[in-house]
Amino acid sequence: MFTDIYSPLQQLKHPILSQFWMKRDDLIDPYISGNKWRKLKYLLARAFKENKHHLVTFGGAYSNHLVATAAAAAKAGLKSSAFVRGEEVENEMLMICRLFGMNLIFTDRTSYKDKTQLFLQHFAEQPEAFFIDEGGASAEAVQGCAEIIAELPGDIDHIFCAAGTGTTAAGLLKGIQERGLKTTLHVVPALKGGQFIEDEIFKYIGNTAQLVLHTNYHFGGYAKTQPALISFMKDFVSKQGILIDPVYTAKMLFAIEDLIATDYFKPQDKIVALHTGGLLGILGMKEKF
Repeated sequence: MFTDIYSPLQQLKHPILSQFWMKRDDLIDPYISGNKWRKLKYLLARAFKENKHHLVTFGGAYSNHLVATAAAAAKAGLKSSAFVRGEEVENEMLMICRLFGMNLIFTDRTSYKDKTQLFLQHFAEQPEAFFIDEGGASAEAVQGCAEIIAELPGDIDHIFCAAGTGTTAAGLLKGIQERGLKTTLHVVPALKGGQFIEDEIFKYIGNTAQLVLHTNYHFGGYAKTQPALISFMKDFVSKQGILIDPVYTAKMLFAIEDLIATDYFKPQDKIVALHTGGLLGILGMKEKF
């Protein structure tokens, strides 16, 4: 089981903003990284409660979620399996999954779409198997991510996070609402057509009044980049000394810088950017650097 860990809040160096901070969830664990730790925390608690000993999940060949689930299962003394979307490949991420004892089941993209059917097809006769959706998306994950807000000062004007499924964002908004804060949550989808994320958040908490989506920073789609993003990422890492990934956190920070350039914020605004970890994803883009 996980122990409670609180990640630091680090002020960023910035020529314009005097109150620009980063919540360093990337420092929680090198493999159960950032929001992955938050998402899995209560899922593992439910698995233990239901006497389940085999975590079964889903993801792509460079999924940080797969690595996190494999590491979490090993740490908790559980078995793990994952359906990997697409043709059978070998890479550094999957190697780490295997080292943590995860069984990988490569699945064609059509079959992968029906995750419940895949789970039942392979594990219906294994009562110890525990279903974890892609990215850990679940009410338990929302609960875990909501706890981030309790670790932050109450006078924050803007919180930013990147999004793939919207689960982390739903948790943040839940935490904001539960504490009665006036903070605005800004969500930067990492994929094209990210407007659907508001609907996903609404399903979990039913109120998106304090939510702002910034959907124009996907740089071509999920796991896609452009030279401007890579250049920005190199500049940020070299000046701040904080490693970020090109799939999520770099896109979020690029969005913030672009908003600063258009005078979106007031000079006194206090801004927090959530670093959601997932740094191993850089390994899938070595040729871009």
